[in-house]
Amino acid sequence: MSSSKTGFVLCSNCFVDEGLRLDASRLGVSEELSCPNCGTNDGQKLDTERIGALAYRYFVRGTLCRFEYGAAPRIQFNEQHHRNGDIDAPGWLTRDVALIENSLGIGFFHYGPRFWMFGEVEPLKALRDESERPVVISRIVREYPRRVLQQTEHLYRLRLNPSAPLDPLEFDSPPEVHLGTGRLDSRELPVLYCSQDIEGSVHECRTTMEDDLFFATLTPTRDLNLLDLTEVLNEDTTEFESLDMAVHMLFFARSHSYQISRAIALAANAAGYDGLIYPSYFSQVRNGAMPFATAFGISVRRLPSYKEHARSQIMSNICVFGRPVRQGLLSVRCIDRLIINRAMYDIQFGPVTY
Repeated sequence: MSSSKTGFVLCSNCFVDEGLRLDASRLGVSEELSCPNCGTNDGQKLDTERIGALAYRYFVRGTLCRFEYGAAPRIQFNEQHHRNGDIDAPGWLTRDVALIENSLGIGFFHYGPRFWMFGEVEPLKALRDESERPVVISRIVREYPRRVLQQTEHLYRLRLNPSAPLDPLEFDSPPEVHLGTGRLDSRELPVLYCSQDIEGSVHECRTTMEDDLFFATLTPTRDLNLLDLTEVLNEDTTEFESLDMAVHMLFFARSHSYQISRAIALAANAAGYDGLIYPSYFSQVRNGAMPFATAFGISVRRLPSYKEHARSQIMSNICVFGRPVRQGLLSVRCIDRLIINRAMYDIQFGPVTY
């Protein structure tokens, strides 16, 4: 399909599937021109670059499948599969698939992910084995960097429905009855979960409009030594042997991974650290990044030129070991009520998995 003189090839009105049409409307350009494909004037116009972005957004990111550890899309596309695509689209999507394939000279196909993308990472497999776990955790404590949280910095601690919101101890680590339910706390080691990102704290606490929210601003009474698990390690290895990838996958896994992350917290505490900086499970929601992104099948975390980009996609949380408010390690500078005025959603669409 050739493009028009303006460079536009399609418009949002060209698509039958409603989700695809709505995504095309968001990506397209508003121009009072006749579409070279369907002839309408009021659709959002798309050149080949925007059609490519639409194909990635809807068919690749829109089919992302989460595994026990890791994630991968079910569909990919490239020029090598042009006229040889192999996806069986639902009836209402068949014409749209052909339209995009012909516009870009590409073909959609069912993606067979590399094994590391669903957790076949040797250090991660060792972490899941209780007999091998201590060796890998020793590496984590040794190879990840130390970060100093200075006395001039501050942290935020959000609480839902505290019984005495003016009491500083309400913003300390959870009471004994609740220990062992979070990602890093255990019966042996209480932790105070906090952040330097207020909106991130709202995500973490899974707040609703029914909750009364209060947040404390905390300041260290001395410099705190934190083990930084958000660092992108420099490794001369593949994803299959990568400690960096193992830790990255661990903190994006659900509650089945908590036993491992609690063991890391205990080891860091035993090594003399005051706490951890760790990746938030909600990083994807906070920044809209594609989890476990790749370039030519290689994790962007392994590519030096992408290191800062990969690091920027992680929202950091902080935990401080023990009961730092009671122990005087953190001081409650002030307490404020937090009101959620409006929640906004950045949504997109994808095909029904097939």
